Amino acid sequence: MVEHGDIRVVHRGGIARYCRFLCERGIFCCCRFLLCGSGYEVKVFSTSTEECIHDLRAHTDLVTGVLLRPSNHLQAYSCSTDGTVRLWDYTDVCNRLMFAMMCVFAEFQLVAVHLPQSGDQLVEAREFSAVLSDVSSNPAATSFGRGGEYIASAKGLQLEVYFFKKQKPYRFFLKEDNKKGGKNTFTCLACHPKDDCIATGHEDGKIRLWRNFNHKKEYTYTTLHWHHSAVSSLCFTPEGTNLLSGGIESVLVQWRYNQESQRDFLPRLGAAITHIAVSPDGALFCTSHSDNKITIIRSSIQVSAVIQGLVKGDSVRTDLMVDPRSKALVLNGKPGHLQFYSLQRDKLLYNLDIVQQEYIHQSGLEQFEVVKAAFDAYGNWLATVEERKQKPTELELNLKLWAFDEQTQSFMLNTTISAPHEARITAMCFCHSTDSQTTVLVSVSKDGHFKAWQLAPATHTEGPSWSCDFVGAYHSLVPECCCFSADGSLLAVSFQEVVTVWSPASWELLTTLSQPPGAIRNLCFGQLTCSKYLLGTTDKNLLCCWNLLTCSLEWSTSMDVSLLLSDPFSENMAAFCCQAGCTDLFVFKPSEPRPLFSHKAVCLGKVTRAVFAPREKMLESCEETSQWLNHSQLYFVTQYMVNTQHNELVISDSVAMTPFSVLLGKRSQQEGQEAASSLLAERTQLPQGSAAVRELLQTPAHVLPSTSFLCSMFVESLLISKQIKRKEKKAAQYTTTSLWLNNTLCPKLSRQKPSLYCPTPILHD
Repeated sequence: MVEHGDIRVVHRGGIARYCRFLCERGIFCCCRFLLCGSGYEVKVFSTSTEECIHDLRAHTDLVTGVLLRPSNHLQAYSCSTDGTVRLWDYTDVCNRLMFAMMCVFAEFQLVAVHLPQSGDQLVEAREFSAVLSDVSSNPAATSFGRGGEYIASAKGLQLEVYFFKKQKPYRFFLKEDNKKGGKNTFTCLACHPKDDCIATGHEDGKIRLWRNFNHKKEYTYTTLHWHHSAVSSLCFTPEGTNLLSGGIESVLVQWRYNQESQRDFLPRLGAAITHIAVSPDGALFCTSHSDNKITIIRSSIQVSAVIQGLVKGDSVRTDLMVDPRSKALVLNGKPGHLQFYSLQRDKLLYNLDIVQQEYIHQSGLEQFEVVKAAFDAYGNWLATVEERKQKPTELELNLKLWAFDEQTQSFMLNTTISAPHEARITAMCFCHSTDSQTTVLVSVSKDGHFKAWQLAPATHTEGPSWSCDFVGAYHSLVPECCCFSADGSLLAVSFQEVVTVWSPASWELLTTLSQPPGAIRNLCFGQLTCSKYLLGTTDKNLLCCWNLLTCSLEWSTSMDVSLLLSDPFSENMAAFCCQAGCTDLFVFKPSEPRPLFSHKAVCLGKVTRAVFAPREKMLESCEETSQWLNHSQLYFVTQYMVNTQHNELVISDSVAMTPFSVLLGKRSQQEGQEAASSLLAERTQLPQGSAAVRELLQTPAHVLPSTSFLCSMFVESLLISKQIKRKEKKAAQYTTTSLWLNNTLCPKLSRQKPSLYCPTPILHD
């Protein structure tokens, strides 16, 4: 059993944690370890076993770069958007943080920072100077040459080289297009470790080798061309004998220096190459890919190991699902695939090829995409929908049914239904009945119909097959969503502003449920003891709860619910409400007039997908506000997963209960109230007091600083100012319970204007 303390939000999702692709570059250390940025952490992998050995945790925001310390390859620097540079002894299992330096960087400027020598664990770097201004934000476009004698940076159509001794920059410009129509925009560069040579990659796939760039009027360059699209990364080997390049073709190209006509290729690496790194002795190469994968390659151009994180696709079109058999998280992965990802092991299990067609990397080419997927209750069947739209009036649809094969321990294609509907399918669900002898799948479409597909059992001559058993409609309205009750005895289908309830046994329309104006966006049945309730949200910012025993509206409230889902392992339901660029989380039971848990500004942006996943072990010794996490964990993904690099996959989890964590938790609640007032417009660094307690708990005694150094920080973390006490007293007058009771779930007061944002503290981990 796991003891439980305060609830916290943790970023999850594989190597890159879905926050940023594998840092900016993966790096090797003595050919035994690979370091890469992973969200707020730096992960240390074994190059031989592919296993994650350490998680280097100290940064409070995204890690943006990792670099070996030149004077000691057993230590590495990491930098982050939290404004710190940290030096790690990454081979120390117990404590890897040596010290950190506070840095101030001007945006998109290259700044030289003097790293002070100090025994303190946190020092401020005050000596820094701007080297280059208006540089590219792409780290692959900047590189040191000849052991630090100069630095080269490219942006747009300009290459700038700065010599440190001369303190003089040289700038070189290219025309936007060449005579053959190629685009000359710089995309990346690399400096030769020994010669005065700079290799630059360009948008048209060409590579230029620049020489004599210390004489502006006498510079020369030669051109290499193999890539058909933009070159994304370049890297010289330590001795400078070879140049490595990669791009969207998923091919690693090795060029012989001064013999560029001789090339070696490693094709079919699975996804576009985003970064290339080489071990200090040149024995191993490393490529990171757009699908959140690292490939470790021997210098003989042979793949040695593959480290695959949660696959980063172009978008998450399916819902987040949990495979009932493996308990793996299932969602879109590689184009045309579904990925099965182990949440417990933080590791990709396998990819299932749904489309079963070769993906072609060509801009503007429409290809089949997996847009819907659903499992039956036992994981025996998987239904998928794939679509392709070549013209505005042409939509190709395929509905596929997959049967789980015990021998291969994977899903095998059983039935393909071409054009199952005349328009796009908007929702799909299996009947979760435990008593029914038949398996039923319902699909809802924009063509104005929903269809019930029934599984016919296997015969002596044929295996099991699927066919259409019923087609339903309602007054020529367009259906939007559907769901089955927990026992499978009822099917609810929304038709714009009307909810229809059907009997799957006879496909008889039992009743209709109406509500104030607004099309239904989400439908959800209650679970277990709350199975008599049906909840729905509308585009008029209403959350409605119907009692199916009385066929009447039990309660309703005005809330802008962007996503609503039920926990299949309890009576709890989760509602995500988006406003002012942030999302609030409410957890409640349909039968009770108050929330079990609420978290203000749980994340930035809008939550687009969410799922409850079962726990391996049940929690015990839970507080009342945390009991909803006894059986499950809540995972959700935000809109930023697609639109920006700040992609998030978040898990609501617990922390161990210790005497020190109680002190830390009290402090975190007070700090959270202040952070809630700003709606988390920007992520802020944890206060010094919390860091002091954390370092005291996590740091082994043999590497701790002196007691006098830690004492003042620890004592300050326990002090509570009078101002905070006054804020706590004032906030206590407006509790979450009273707000929810008076304005949200109480039917008699549902006409009152509710307050969507409750003054609940934000708990930092």
